Amino acid sequence: MGSEGVPSTVAEVMSVAAVELTDASSWWHDIDDSPLWQDRMSYTLAVLYGIVATVALVQLARIHLRVPEYGWTTQKVFHFLNFLVNGVRCVVFIFYRNVQRLKPEIVQHILLDVPSLAFFTTYALLVLFWAEIYYQARAVSTDGLKPSFYTINIVVYVVQITLWLILWWKPISGLLILSKMFFAGVSLCAAIGFLLYGRRLFLMLQRFPVESKGRCKKLQEVGYVTTICFLCFLVRCIVMCFNAFDKNANLDVLDHPILNFIYYLVVEILPSSLVLFILRKLPPKRGITQYHPIR
Repeated sequence: MGSEGVPSTVAEVMSVAAVELTDASSWWHDIDDSPLWQDRMSYTLAVLYGIVATVALVQLARIHLRVPEYGWTTQKVFHFLNFLVNGVRCVVFIFYRNVQRLKPEIVQHILLDVPSLAFFTTYALLVLFWAEIYYQARAVSTDGLKPSFYTINIVVYVVQITLWLILWWKPISGLLILSKMFFAGVSLCAAIGFLLYGRRLFLMLQRFPVESKGRCKKLQEVGYVTTICFLCFLVRCIVMCFNAFDKNANLDVLDHPILNFIYYLVVEILPSSLVLFILRKLPPKRGITQYHPIR
């Protein structure tokens, strides 16, 4: 009797689990198909992006008031680009339903992808800043860093714009996949850049004397930002690969609100918020070091 009860119990448990999984899947699809939830998710993302944009703008103003005699320093440009990226995202998600109606379809991709490219430029600027600090500390010339930064960004934008123009002229699904895979590759390069220079800077700071002023705080700052940005761009790379080949992972459609919310929260909103919080310290009024204007 007992031996017969075991299979029966196992079968019942499996049956209940199957029902729960079905209910969970049904719940997900019910939200995806609900215009009300689509709007809620879009407006929530718009509010979150608006908050991050406001924080970046306030921080930019505070830095300028602290050191008005300096021009567009790396730190100021970083905060301005953060404001720009998050501000554009905020506007796009406010009018997300209108964006989805735009024709030709490539216009929708452009409006969604341009902030992603600007996000890459924003955080590539942070990698540039760290590389400058690292090489200056080792008495190595940094003359080639800025030209390399500009060249990489120009190449990325030219390739992406070329793909858009070709898709505008003749929409081909293979080219759309190539465009998404290209951006996945760009994201992977950004992740490697953070891992490379973040690690180098972290190890260099670690060799400073323990009693060095601000050593511990700067170590934590570099370590946290490196980890956050590396994971952010790595996740973006992985999701974009799925996005390219799996229609269920498409981020450019209105009827995937939960996926969109999780994606943009994880790869843009949370990383931007955390990095802005970690880098909130204002530069000193005098005796500024390693704080160079972009020429």
